[in-house]
Amino acid sequence: MTLANYADELEDLDRRYVFHPFTSPSDQAGSSPRIIVAGKGAVLRDSRDKEYIDCMAGLWCANVGYGRAELAECMKEQTLKLSYYHSFIGMGTDTPALLSEKLVKMAPGRMSKVFFGNSGSDANDTQVKLVWYYNNVRGQPLKKKIIARKRGYHGVTVMAASLTGFEGMHKGFDLPLPMVRHVKPPHRLWEAEPGMSDADFVKLLADDLEKTILAEGPDTVAAFIAEPVQGAGGVIVPPKGYFAAIQQVLKKHDVLLIVDEVISGFGRLGTTFGCEAMNIVEPDLITVAKGITSAYVPLSGVLVSEKVWATLVEGSAKYGPFGHGFTYSAHPVAAAVALENLALLEKDRLIQRAADLGRHMHAGLAKAFKDHPLVGEIRGTGLIGAVEFVDKSRGGRSVPFDPQLKVGTRISKRAFEDGVIVRALPAADTVAFSPPFVTTEAQVDRCIETARRAADAVMDELVRERQWKAA
Repeated sequence: MTLANYADELEDLDRRYVFHPFTSPSDQAGSSPRIIVAGKGAVLRDSRDKEYIDCMAGLWCANVGYGRAELAECMKEQTLKLSYYHSFIGMGTDTPALLSEKLVKMAPGRMSKVFFGNSGSDANDTQVKLVWYYNNVRGQPLKKKIIARKRGYHGVTVMAASLTGFEGMHKGFDLPLPMVRHVKPPHRLWEAEPGMSDADFVKLLADDLEKTILAEGPDTVAAFIAEPVQGAGGVIVPPKGYFAAIQQVLKKHDVLLIVDEVISGFGRLGTTFGCEAMNIVEPDLITVAKGITSAYVPLSGVLVSEKVWATLVEGSAKYGPFGHGFTYSAHPVAAAVALENLALLEKDRLIQRAADLGRHMHAGLAKAFKDHPLVGEIRGTGLIGAVEFVDKSRGGRSVPFDPQLKVGTRISKRAFEDGVIVRALPAADTVAFSPPFVTTEAQVDRCIETARRAADAVMDELVRERQWKAA
């Protein structure tokens, strides 16, 4: 069988049998899926032997790069030693115990325990159940509402999708659930008034949160969940002082802070945790996933503070055993891979590498895009960045493009055809960059140059379509 025939067969099987996430079912039958079959470092190869630089680390997660022999050997050794055992009713295995100790000691704030799951989505569902249980134990049964942010991303399970601030993830699913509220994101381009200082913008955002809590009734609001940097929502970096102001509001009204570190944890922001980069001093609960194993195997974790844990212990007298958990909670193979992955980050100084490479990337993005006619904002910190494309043809005022034009999607598709994977984000015409920590500077440069050429080509298309003209 030739390579082309093999690729045709794989694509046909994919079309016929695979239900793709975040893909239009009506489009799938007529599409030609790209089947990725191999990866090494920051480079992927498809079934037709074409190579791509993955400037998104998969879905923000392949931090140590593809094809690390150390992680493959770790999986093999642990599987041969102990492939699986559960963690219910007081049972345990060795690698989750070792991993929990490491996570508690390296985490910000005063953490006490780690509850393991399989994805960021199930971890954030677990967070909400913990918060509800916590308030029931405290004798506050009405304190159950969760406040999230518009453009925040927290997963796709029923509760996590409700927390996620995208209308597209609610329509058709009868979401969000009625106990969820959303407040403004710290997105200067669209939420700040012209000329507003960072301090004034922070006050606006903190006031918005407090007004929401007061309108709902502080005795009904249980927690606020936030990413240190909003990832899928547009790589939105909050202004200086944002989380300090937010934490003051939460403490004033006895509202727990859940920090969603699924993307930012383990080096993506150039620090071990995003809390460090964004001055989040005292989180009550932390969600981790993705970078904990660099996506070699599924694993998530809920880090529980001493304050919350003490209350959960009190609940045992009232409710008995904690009635929550998964078959694969604290999976020994996943925990072993996480330990090895964290060791690689330390041994190869990859968190510092992410910080250094991030500075190079942001300088390159600024140079390539700062004067582009379609660019409204260039954002990012650490090794995560984004360019948001807007229509400035109306007297220089930035307005969003008509979503039907799919400007960001067209740019990312053109880059893909040229061998570079960037991602068009769902909330606006934003193209994101989040490469593996092992990506070379030359590879990052190529990604930026390719994205710039793609943006130029799409701009020319818009002119020909009479959808845009220079201001």
